[in-house]
Amino acid sequence: MKKKEIIICSILIFIAACLFAAIIITDNISENNPAGSTDKVQMNVPTAGTDANNTATAEPTVAPTPEPTPLPLIHATHVDESNPDKYGLSSNIRHNDDDISSYNREDKIFFDLGSDYNQINGIPTFRGNNYRNTAGAFGTINITEQKFSDDYLYTITTDHMMGKNNYWSGIGWSGQAVAAEWPKETRQIMGMYDWAKEQDTLVEVISASQDGCIYFYELETGKATRDKIDIGFPFKGGGALDPRGLPLLYVGSGDQLQDGSRPAAYIINLITNEKIYEFGKSDSFATRRTGWCAFDSSPIVDAETDTLIWPGENGVIYFVDLNTNYDKANGTISINPDIVKFNFDCDKHEKRGGRTSFWHGMENSVIAYQEYIYIADNAGILICLNVNTLEVEWVQDLLDDTNCTGVLEIEDGKPYIYMSTAYHYGWRSTNTTEEIPVWKINAENGEIVWRTDFMCKTTSSSSGGAQGSLALGEGQLDNMVFVPLCRTPDTWDGILVALNTKTGEVIWETQLNYYTWTSPSIIYDDDTGKGYIVTACATGYLYLIDGLTGEILDTKRLLEGTIEASPIVYNDVVILGTRDDKIHALRIK
Repeated sequence: MKKKEIIICSILIFIAACLFAAIIITDNISENNPAGSTDKVQMNVPTAGTDANNTATAEPTVAPTPEPTPLPLIHATHVDESNPDKYGLSSNIRHNDDDISSYNREDKIFFDLGSDYNQINGIPTFRGNNYRNTAGAFGTINITEQKFSDDYLYTITTDHMMGKNNYWSGIGWSGQAVAAEWPKETRQIMGMYDWAKEQDTLVEVISASQDGCIYFYELETGKATRDKIDIGFPFKGGGALDPRGLPLLYVGSGDQLQDGSRPAAYIINLITNEKIYEFGKSDSFATRRTGWCAFDSSPIVDAETDTLIWPGENGVIYFVDLNTNYDKANGTISINPDIVKFNFDCDKHEKRGGRTSFWHGMENSVIAYQEYIYIADNAGILICLNVNTLEVEWVQDLLDDTNCTGVLEIEDGKPYIYMSTAYHYGWRSTNTTEEIPVWKINAENGEIVWRTDFMCKTTSSSSGGAQGSLALGEGQLDNMVFVPLCRTPDTWDGILVALNTKTGEVIWETQLNYYTWTSPSIIYDDDTGKGYIVTACATGYLYLIDGLTGEILDTKRLLEGTIEASPIVYNDVVILGTRDDKIHALRIK
């Protein structure tokens, strides 16, 4: 064949191949977008437009949003000071009713960024997510006057009851509400009033009260969105919503009844508004010798494995494989729980200078990062636990009864925890004043990075130190961690202190009117980025504070109620309960 003929032949073959390819593409498009369909098939070609001269132009290709760089995997270990053997630590595992010697979870749990935790708009758990770093705030706000509204947006009346050990009224410690902007299609199957189902958008706030009831109301008006649920046991903790947007509420009660009935951890179906499961009541696996079984901690859920993680004040951490079956079309949800339990002992639990034991049990809320959780107990033992093997990787002694929840920060790709504790009279000392440390701890190996001490007083009935939880700044407040401390410098005093996260040095201290059990919320102005803190003290004062300087910008007295609870701030609305059977809402202007 001549060279010219070869060239012509090649051209014809190329044209035929192109025509064949065009036919295949056309058939595929027709198959995916049949005649009469209004669905559009997007092709990777520029879209034509026109310029000022009506000349066809191509729209520029928009660069895809880059995926965030994955954080490096950590492999927890210990240094000499955090070696579990140093503390004589031992642990036990039980799967349902069977004790087991070792554990290796098949369906691995892995907690990612705190910002990825919640799949719906809202505040699903205490301090927002698995890092506990949103400080109970969500949404946007423009602050012009730097003050609270003169009038309440609304006030909701709760009630009170008598437990076996205490009189419980209103909203107490830790008492933070949860909130969710439920999609309209989800609301259609929920046990809400018709008016709430019909709203285009609706944010539902949920407050568990010490009167034994759970209250549901709309963020802007306070109007009840459904009937309250009466469990009959007082609630100190605020519970948690399922972060996947499933209609499930997890809430635990905090005291026995006078007839000896014991509380439990409860799972509530928000379609039927009924309790569908409970656990933890009179658990033979519990290490709390008195049988105390409160659940003040706010649990978290690992979405990928459908696992609920919930520490109890009975000394047990519960890992509940929910086996959730959610049928949105038919408006049903069910669970079939499978439970693994973990508890631990150490030398500190056994003796305190020859006297009675430090208490077992956990009141604060668990922090989770990758395959590890971090939790402190009433004896001040902070552990790092691998959730897939249930092995304790490291231990730190926080000295005393620890009720506050810490906060996790990623710094240069490495995780750190900011933590504090309380001073329980007679446990480590019978002095009226002792040091309360605030720590920065390497979350990978338990090593203390820095420690800053504050002298706090205590009484036989109420501990000094950090009862409220820590808050971490960002943006303009980057490199700042905020710590509420009660009974300092004197018995009835309280301060909010800002520390430098790099050094532990005090940036500012602000004196409050009285001691504080409240966990501060942090909000940021959308226009300026300026950071503000919303917090309270026990005698009913609510504060708006400049986050950079500690200056008190505005103060409002919430009637005559004692405040132990922590606020949420949703957009510009502050919601905070008091011990005088009230929940108040007001705006920040």
